[in-house]
Amino acid sequence: MVSKEYIIPKDVTVEIISNEIIAKKSNNEVRKKLIYNKEIKIEIINEKFKVSSKSDKRKIKAQVGTIIAHTKNIVNGVIEGYTYKMKIIYSHFPVTIKIENNKIMINNFLGERIPRISKIVGSTQVKIEKQDVTITGRNLEEVSQTAANLEQTCRIVGYDKKVFQDGIYITSKND
Repeated sequence: MVSKEYIIPKDVTVEIISNEIIAKKSNNEVRKKLIYNKEIKIEIINEKFKVSSKSDKRKIKAQVGTIIAHTKNIVNGVIEGYTYKMKIIYSHFPVTIKIENNKIMINNFLGERIPRISKIVGSTQVKIEKQDVTITGRNLEEVSQTAANLEQTCRIVGYDKKVFQDGIYITSKND
């Protein structure tokens, strides 16, 4: 038998509707759909989020731990939110960045004429101040995916990475 618990903070409400976990605090809300085995039982008892299963299989144990981790991330997102800080680094051509709709336009990267485009995921906010990019939001997966999209958009292929170190890189998380 496998069982794990997470104590929900007092000012946060967590609900389970079919296979979706919803965390709320004042006007903030984060939702996460989960796909898990039918043998796993999820319930909220006395301000405790409990995930259990009668099975002792390795995959079931892993899923129980994953569900608890996702719940912690959702609750933390509702309480504090997530912030990723990135730095624009260039040595060859000055790079300019601007936000249009749900996309980040990266102009003049390595002297390219066509701008590189990175997608902003979900309700994530992006701020650009000179060479610093700040990505904030309530959902950890959306914030980290936006940062990863931006980093991957500026990945250099076909050049010596020791010479061409231009790009946009993550410098800190959750400061």
